[in-house]
Amino acid sequence: MKCTKKVLKNGLRIVTVPMKESPAVTVFVMVGAGAKYETKETNGISHFLEHMVFKGTPRRPKASDIAREFDGLGAESNAFTGDEYTGYFVKVDAKKLDTALDIISDMYLNPLFDKNEIAKEKGVIIEEIRLNRDKPQRVVADALGKMMYGDQPAGWTVLGPEENIQSFSQEHFLEYRKQHYVASSTVVVVAGAIKEKEVQKKVERLFASIPTTKKHGKLPVKETQTKPELVVVHKQTDQTHLIMALRTFSLFDKRAPAMRVLAAVLGRGMSSRLFSKMRDDLGICYYVYASQHAWTDHGALYIPAGVDTSRVELAITTILDEVKRLKTELIPEKELKKAKDYLAGTTMLNLETSDAQAEYAARQEILKKEIKLPNVFIKELQKVTAKEIRDLAQKMFIDKNLNLAIIGPYKDEGRFKRLLTLGK
Repeated sequence: MKCTKKVLKNGLRIVTVPMKESPAVTVFVMVGAGAKYETKETNGISHFLEHMVFKGTPRRPKASDIAREFDGLGAESNAFTGDEYTGYFVKVDAKKLDTALDIISDMYLNPLFDKNEIAKEKGVIIEEIRLNRDKPQRVVADALGKMMYGDQPAGWTVLGPEENIQSFSQEHFLEYRKQHYVASSTVVVVAGAIKEKEVQKKVERLFASIPTTKKHGKLPVKETQTKPELVVVHKQTDQTHLIMALRTFSLFDKRAPAMRVLAAVLGRGMSSRLFSKMRDDLGICYYVYASQHAWTDHGALYIPAGVDTSRVELAITTILDEVKRLKTELIPEKELKKAKDYLAGTTMLNLETSDAQAEYAARQEILKKEIKLPNVFIKELQKVTAKEIRDLAQKMFIDKNLNLAIIGPYKDEGRFKRLLTLGK
């Protein structure tokens, strides 16, 4: 993977990723705006605004006009909202790049925020919120976030509460967009069979009108945990879903490569420790894995699992035992190499297509303002030692960083709370 970044005088960043053999081109526009940039009263507006970008512009007044043009190109298009960014993308035949650029730039720069469309979309988003309430895995994740971070943006959901969605008006969208959808906070990535200088000129022309006002910031995440924390959501489910989470550090921390390898040893792949123990040996779950999530100012190692309701205590103690084992034992060299090779292999496989490479570049640029190429990322992983991982586990895997969220047919929290300890 190769890429070139050009920063315009107005602050807009253009990243080009040439892929000579790709028959497709992806345009990715990402902005530093998400749930962490909201207030309690505006929680949910980042995601709602993402929906409204597809609802019409002065040149394409209706949502159907935009959809029809995308369909006419045979394009794949979509968008998503996270805690710290919102992304919009379109993937097309390389020959149709100019039209795709025209549509997505028009959507991003000139959304109508029509009052009638806002009123209709409220119903759509409220149904999305209700749909998530019927998904145990989503409910337990939301409960975990609320427990760990409380009444601050990191503890709120991306979708927001229904009452906020009902309250949003055209003025709310215009104000939020004015604060965040500005040149200095926007990255345009184009990946595929492209001529880089030509693409740069086209993007610069199409985004010439982007606002250059100052970007509004976000509040830093506050973490005040002092002991293991537990939340149990009572719901009649056939399977218990749980997430164990250990507070770690931000994506800028120099220990990040070691934590990624640790997570791979613990729960990435079908030969990882948790998968082998809980599914192959004990037969108490269908899914279990470990994943390090890092944002600009905090992070956590998450271990989700869907387990046999009658053996939930065994599942919890098994996860805890494997976590504690990392604190006391050095990972054997063969197992360490396997974890590194797994991460290297999946990294490259996940970058096979133009949309994958565009998203990879966009996420890194919007969060870190730099792009670490895959070969550099892999080299960092290869340098991680077993001792580094053990030292890291000893420092991070302590009681005051331990959290557990459970959803299932339980009312007695005590049966789980007494299990929550990682020792010294």
